[in-house]
Amino acid sequence: MNGPGLLVVHVIVLLGLMLLIAAIGRMGARLLRLPSVIGEILLSLLLGPVLVALVGRRTFRAWLPENITGLLTQMGNVGLLLFLVGIVYRLDHGSAGLRSRAVSRVTVGLFGLPLLTGLAFSGWLFRFGPAELRGSAPWPALLVLLTVAMSVTAVPVLARIIEERKENLGRSGELTMMSAMVIDTLAWLLLILALGLAAGGLGGIGASLAATVVGVAVAFAGHRALSRPTVGQACARNPRGVTVLLALATVVAGTQAHSFGLTAVFGAFVVGSMIPKDDTHCPWPSMVDTLSRVGRALVPVFFVVTGVTLSTGASLSLPWTAGLLATVLAILGKVGGGYLGARWAGEERRGALRVGVLGNTRGLTEVVVLQVGYSAGILTAGLFVALLVMALVTTCLTGPLLSLIDRQATREVSLVREGDVS
Repeated sequence: MNGPGLLVVHVIVLLGLMLLIAAIGRMGARLLRLPSVIGEILLSLLLGPVLVALVGRRTFRAWLPENITGLLTQMGNVGLLLFLVGIVYRLDHGSAGLRSRAVSRVTVGLFGLPLLTGLAFSGWLFRFGPAELRGSAPWPALLVLLTVAMSVTAVPVLARIIEERKENLGRSGELTMMSAMVIDTLAWLLLILALGLAAGGLGGIGASLAATVVGVAVAFAGHRALSRPTVGQACARNPRGVTVLLALATVVAGTQAHSFGLTAVFGAFVVGSMIPKDDTHCPWPSMVDTLSRVGRALVPVFFVVTGVTLSTGASLSLPWTAGLLATVLAILGKVGGGYLGARWAGEERRGALRVGVLGNTRGLTEVVVLQVGYSAGILTAGLFVALLVMALVTTCLTGPLLSLIDRQATREVSLVREGDVS
């Protein structure tokens, strides 16, 4: 077999192994009653150091040379973009409810207090953190990115948890989901600001804002064009072909966004915003579902490559103080902010606590934000790992804390009934 043929076989074998690892991680997470994405991330990040310890760094690099790592990185990035198109496509569902006072107040709590805890963590980092942990990125870019990292809520993982527990959550799940959609949109805009600051200070911000305005204009014009009945009817005649075109448009948009100094994720934001929600003339939702499923299947490759390149690129240890402080502040910001916002909105005590716990779910969205910041050179490897630990711990806590609240509610109801009987 020739060289290119061997390369293809090598990539296919590694791709299959990565997907198998992700599947094992999902199975393990389900056994522990955790979100499946937690199992994928943990196992993927542990893969690199475990294999290096077993076979040695030189043998490991022979199995996974840089050229193949590059191909797998591109595949993982494409999968991530396709998956995010589906997330962005659903961001404005229930937009009529976003005008309600309750959702606005919950959003203030879930976004405002975490921003303050992000500033507090930044203050500790700049005042007491080691220089190698801070890195050499411009401090305004690092400051903005850290506030984003503290304020994010993961809509995909949150949606799964709410679906599984909707009988016990009631209004709390709906309030948190609508608030999370607003928060994610604000977080992406702040992430663009951080990238602009890292790219070139005020000049970088100007270029990023100009590219953002162009992207929003393209999304608006594209949405109007695709919403026309004649266009929808033409697309309905060949849905598979249109789905492929949407995938290509996502990759091109991501590439162009990256070339203008933005995150490639912004390209997914533009394409996801373009696609109409109405399926009267064309099955747009099913096309997006197809893109999202394909992307979701490739997202584990993104995790594995991230873990391998991070953990084997250099000697790396977890900065425990930073990880612990970030985790404590993250929990205080989201749980406390969600509770205060929900109480301000008129929710009862237990429902407000559920809002805070649900809002503390960071999951995939947080990992993407951290990876973007790390790739842009804003986060050091140590800071990336510390914040990744925070993201995993806060997401893992969601299920157990909700179960604890439910048990407490059941216990109180039982005590009330016993009191009535006596």
